[in-house]
Amino acid sequence: MKREAKRTGVFTRRALLLAAGQMGALGLLGTKLYQVQVVEGARYATLAETNRVSTRLIAAPRGRLLDRFGETVAGNRSNWRALLVAEQTADVGGTLDNFSRIVPLADHERARIDREVRRHRRFIPVVVRDFLTWEDMARIEVNAPDLPGILVDVGTTRLYPLGSTLAHVVGYVAPPNEDDVAEDPMLALPGLRIGRAGVEKYHDLALRGRAGAVQFEVNAVGRLIREMDRQEGSQGQDIALTIDAGLQKSVLERLGEESASAVVLDCRNGEVLAMATNPSFDPSVFNSGVSQAQWIEWTSNRRAPLINKAAAGLYAPGSTYKMVVALAGLEAGAISQGERLNCPGYLDLGDTRFHCWNKGGHGMLDLRGALKNSCDVFFYEVARRTGIDRLATMSNRFGLGVRLDIELPGARKGLVPTRGWRLAQGKAWNLGDTVVHGIGQGFLQLTPLSLAVMAARLATGRAVQPHLTRTVGGVLQKGARPEDWPQLGLPERDLRAVREGMWQVVNEPGGTAPVARLTIPGVQMAGKTGSTQVRRVSREQRERGFKSENLPWEFRPHALFVAFAPYDAPRYALSVVVEHGNAGAATAGPVARDIMTNVLTRDPVGRREPPARVAEGATPGPAAAPPGRDGPR
Repeated sequence: MKREAKRTGVFTRRALLLAAGQMGALGLLGTKLYQVQVVEGARYATLAETNRVSTRLIAAPRGRLLDRFGETVAGNRSNWRALLVAEQTADVGGTLDNFSRIVPLADHERARIDREVRRHRRFIPVVVRDFLTWEDMARIEVNAPDLPGILVDVGTTRLYPLGSTLAHVVGYVAPPNEDDVAEDPMLALPGLRIGRAGVEKYHDLALRGRAGAVQFEVNAVGRLIREMDRQEGSQGQDIALTIDAGLQKSVLERLGEESASAVVLDCRNGEVLAMATNPSFDPSVFNSGVSQAQWIEWTSNRRAPLINKAAAGLYAPGSTYKMVVALAGLEAGAISQGERLNCPGYLDLGDTRFHCWNKGGHGMLDLRGALKNSCDVFFYEVARRTGIDRLATMSNRFGLGVRLDIELPGARKGLVPTRGWRLAQGKAWNLGDTVVHGIGQGFLQLTPLSLAVMAARLATGRAVQPHLTRTVGGVLQKGARPEDWPQLGLPERDLRAVREGMWQVVNEPGGTAPVARLTIPGVQMAGKTGSTQVRRVSREQRERGFKSENLPWEFRPHALFVAFAPYDAPRYALSVVVEHGNAGAATAGPVARDIMTNVLTRDPVGRREPPARVAEGATPGPAAAPPGRDGPR
């Protein structure tokens, strides 16, 4: 009995110990379950969801650039691409090696990917290859288990339907650099581009939009199962330009093979209707990266296709500057409208002789006759009497040598010298310097855009500013009405005298540019020729009958022409510069005539829709008669 009782007691103690152990284990298990399911339930649910769902930001589609009639000049198109998320692979190099066996990667592509992986945070996708074909995508998807971190995605790429036609105005986009990403980490998103030139750069923030997000369901090896949700974000704002794309094309066609530029303005409100530079380039090349061979080709071309010559090219204005000299002289009282000066073919100043282009001289001329004949001696004398500082002040009033309010980051203001400018260089200003500036030579350096602005201000008497933007996000921008721009404050009689001289240049017998006369019935254009030397001509060369057309191309004078039309109701202003084109009348005049004829026939500011085609011989608007019964006198 005692032995039985002892065995029972041992069993009971063991049972109790076992029960206690089981209760303790169950307690620990319950505590852990409580910890996992209740206390940390949300965290583990998030981790589980993260393993199942892959979320990443996507760049918003960039806003479009449109011409004044709604034609797309910069848009977007779909682009299948392969992305790499570095944090989803333990061996980035191995993944890229496997990828390159499926879709070959060039050495420079591999170097770019490695650089971007190091530069960006590991959760930010890096573009491995753009513009994938269906075959490429199929091979990538089949080999997905061997490509951890590789995703196939659809994005957008910038598209320029007109190619080189508007390259210098629209500009181009390119991938952001390290400094850009440091300022805004969102710029690291794959496929995002920023404006690097032209309107793309000026309106970059408005065009970018706001980033979206996409969620994918993935399996244990990271392979995409399905797209669960996509929020595209906010597309950038569409921006309508003042440019008429059809007119821009025709202007470039007229420039032909010349190294030249032309600007057409609505002279009443400053809208830029065409801004052409020849030669040009394809802006889409910058989107994917410029090859070294392409860059060498561009930079070694002596005609400089990358430079926007219309807004950044600097040229001496030559005789196109004489209207400003005339107005400065009239305002200063240095000359009166009816005063006549003698031109014997030269002006002697000390021991220096300044020649007129007409060796035999023009005889006695008043202001209108001096403009008509483009007499150099007359304007030598007007400049001498007026002084360089008064010339500079009048130049600034006409948009010369000052910063113009144009949406082109690379636009240059040029140079209109003063005595103070020369003294700042440690040199004195000489009277001879003033004299040569009377015919637009010397230190003067102006852009074709500023010359077109000058012509517009001459035509209207208002301080119009050139601008390229009509609407941003559908909102009309300031400057669309003529009354938005102030008067120049010049006497109308002085402006009328200069306009009449420009009318005589083109339309009166004996003018320097009869070749620029319009053939549209009843419509007339006022203009002024210019020819500027790029190399000094010595006295010996003049005596031997020097001819500039015999020089090598790069040493020939530039040919210029400025104009506005119709004469009696000015609506359009233009400037043309043909590099090394010799005489302005013979080279730039016919180009200006043909461009203005096309502009008047298309009449872009008088239409809401572009013409289906330019009707040959069409007559635009009301007839414009010459001033006075027999023309200006």
